[in-house]
Amino acid sequence: MRFGVFLLATRFPGGSDADALVRTAEAAVAAERAGFDDVWVAEHHFMSYGVCPSAATLAGYLLGATSRIHVGTAVSVLSNQHPVALAEQAAMLAAVSGGRFRLGVGRGGPWRDLEVFGTGLDRYEHGFAESLDLLLTWLRSERVGWSGERFAFREVPVVPRVAEPPPVAVACTSPATEALAAAHGLPMLLGMHVGDEEKAAAVARYGAPAAHISTGLAQVADSRREAVRLVTREMPRWLGPGLDGYVPVDNRPRQRRDPHEYTRRLCDLHPVGSPDDCVESLVTTVERTGIRHIVLMVEAAGSRERTLENIARLGEEVLPKARAACPA
Repeated sequence: MRFGVFLLATRFPGGSDADALVRTAEAAVAAERAGFDDVWVAEHHFMSYGVCPSAATLAGYLLGATSRIHVGTAVSVLSNQHPVALAEQAAMLAAVSGGRFRLGVGRGGPWRDLEVFGTGLDRYEHGFAESLDLLLTWLRSERVGWSGERFAFREVPVVPRVAEPPPVAVACTSPATEALAAAHGLPMLLGMHVGDEEKAAAVARYGAPAAHISTGLAQVADSRREAVRLVTREMPRWLGPGLDGYVPVDNRPRQRRDPHEYTRRLCDLHPVGSPDDCVESLVTTVERTGIRHIVLMVEAAGSRERTLENIARLGEEVLPKARAACPA
């Protein structure tokens, strides 16, 4: 079993972007101290939902601030950057960290960053497969030249070249992306917006053994009632304004999630409750999905102090029992 934390770097009400980023670094160090196996950082642009615009850059900082824990991107968005540039960064982080870096990649969404960075809607809608192919080829080769639909260049040496490329996972929210991940033999990174049943179905469609990753929300309190009350009170306060940042680049109609309804759904799907409640939820997810790598979003309660307390309690009161209940 592997357990990680997922950090959005959300700007909480009354806080600054600097507060959010400093808190994220503190949380990563706390996760290492609490016994987690890895920490994953999100990447967003132009929104308070997450103020980290480069998951790879922040991952590099966190690798330097820690010594044991692995650090991953969840995710680096391939639709708004050049895959070779991302592959170079990933190889460099893998080299200087002694192999502790993990690269999660995703297609992203039809948001304004496509316009700002000049990659365009076509890269989002039709270019993910080629971008992923190029990134993987770069990580696994000594020299690369490319002649594709969206990228073309003469052969160049791969620098830095690493003997062991970083592990790559693909964020999957559709059967088409699941099939793409399966074709490359890459594990899926499955989001917290779906529950065990949907994740089990994705694993079945994938159709082969792989080290998939399941993300969820976790909040520990002395009782289920107390934990749910805390999350449903605090999470909508930062989630609601954050959701306004998802603006389609082409102004297509978009149904906005209700932050209160979404928060309640997450509480129903994921480990929110007493330590024993959380252990039971984690064990159930493993049994239902077969996924043995679970990454938990720990910032729902909306403050630095509550985030750090949540990480500490998960490490002390939940992870040992969950590991014991899910032997290899």
